[in-house]
Amino acid sequence: MAIDKLQPASQQQASVYMPYIQGNKRNFLPYAISLYQNGVLEGERKIEGGEAVSFVASWNVASLPSDLTRCRMQFDGDTELSYEIMTASFEFVNYLIEILETFKRQHTTDFSQGFYRKLLRIDEAN
Repeated sequence: MAIDKLQPASQQQASVYMPYIQGNKRNFLPYAISLYQNGVLEGERKIEGGEAVSFVASWNVASLPSDLTRCRMQFDGDTELSYEIMTASFEFVNYLIEILETFKRQHTTDFSQGFYRKLLRIDEAN
């Protein structure tokens, strides 16, 4: 489903995540929950000095904010370019909020730099 066609989740569904989301990000929470419940997102990663690379992200939908969500990303439809991340669902919903914020400003569907750093384990010690 396209981001601009998302219907907000119910207030009851969003309220479970409310303690984990701060400030203006709460405005996007009902839409992020709706996106989360879809379990899949297609987008493009901008590459500096090159062409954008398409991706498909899919994830399991957890029941509680503290439950783990496993997200799998595949770039360019190539199984060799597949990555996986496991994170608390409230943290993953926060990444989805960042996608919605970026979409509102730039009309592009992509994860944040912080998400990619975690996905590619850039900040982990060797």
